[in-house]
Amino acid sequence: MEHPQTTKPNIKQLGLTTRKSVNISSEELVRTSYLQPESSLPLVVEPNLDNLNLAIWTQNNRSWIQNQILQHGGILFRSFNIKDVAEFQQFIQALSGNLLEYSYRSTPRNHVSGNIYTSTEYPATHFIPLHNEMSYSRTWPLKIAFFCIKKADQGGETPIADSRKIFSRINTKIKEKFLQKGVMYVRNYGVGLDLSWQSVFNTNNKLDVEIYCDRTGIELEWRDKETSGFSLRTRQICQAVAKHPQTSEIVWFNQSHLFHISSLEPSVRTQLLANFSEEDLPRNAYYGDGSVIEDSILEEIREIYQQEAIIFPWQEGDVLLLDNMLSAHGRMPFQGSRKVVVGMAEEYNSPEY
Repeated sequence: MEHPQTTKPNIKQLGLTTRKSVNISSEELVRTSYLQPESSLPLVVEPNLDNLNLAIWTQNNRSWIQNQILQHGGILFRSFNIKDVAEFQQFIQALSGNLLEYSYRSTPRNHVSGNIYTSTEYPATHFIPLHNEMSYSRTWPLKIAFFCIKKADQGGETPIADSRKIFSRINTKIKEKFLQKGVMYVRNYGVGLDLSWQSVFNTNNKLDVEIYCDRTGIELEWRDKETSGFSLRTRQICQAVAKHPQTSEIVWFNQSHLFHISSLEPSVRTQLLANFSEEDLPRNAYYGDGSVIEDSILEEIREIYQQEAIIFPWQEGDVLLLDNMLSAHGRMPFQGSRKVVVGMAEEYNSPEY
């Protein structure tokens, strides 16, 4: 159900039959609505004029967009006739300047052009749980945008959820424990199991990795690949919650529920534990003091994400802009081919570290 806030200008209102010029405000060039009457996430923005250039309109309306995204958490730009990746990139640059390189990555992606990447390249049958991008790190993008080039034949939606609501719904005792201890992420990099360190750090040079880890507070250990099966192990303690730099709102902001071994299917989990000690698993999450996070707690958190998920079908040409701290995102399983690309901007460093 839509609730348009502006109306499409009548051709006579444009003053084309007289010599008098008529100014149309930027807000009159678009209309806004909601996908679901019970939720203001995402705000839907559509053009009132054919061939309205999204990048140019954005350049002239940055303050309005910034205010709306802080209020709603995400904006779906629909029917702007975005033709290609170049136009998508121009939109992000018009709003936020230079795009960010996807470094210290946790999922496989392919480079498209510039700093535009494919969305996570997990098998189509896999559900990608809701999460905030790079919340397993001390540095993350404040903005993340998705562009649907080709929607799947079936499924393939990008569910989103309000991180403020996630935080408010988590049991107070659970929040207090995470707040006190933080989250420790342990990763082991090898060939054939998860990502290689070369892929994660975008380099083949060990010195580059050491410099990056030293700068970002990541503890690293080069290992004997012949005996351990892995060539690098990293540990980093990060925030469990975060305060938004502009709204000062507190949000749930970590990926313990993704990194923890309990996120794996039981058969995969059993197989890994049969072949590796817990400390040698490709990835795992602990409380910041190294103690085990209870499976039951993470299951409770996952259930809250599921209950708060907002799912809508992609339309080809859609651009979904999210405040990466205020909104989480994921991916539904799909059938057929699907192409959604991603760009990130506005790097932010956690003030806790």
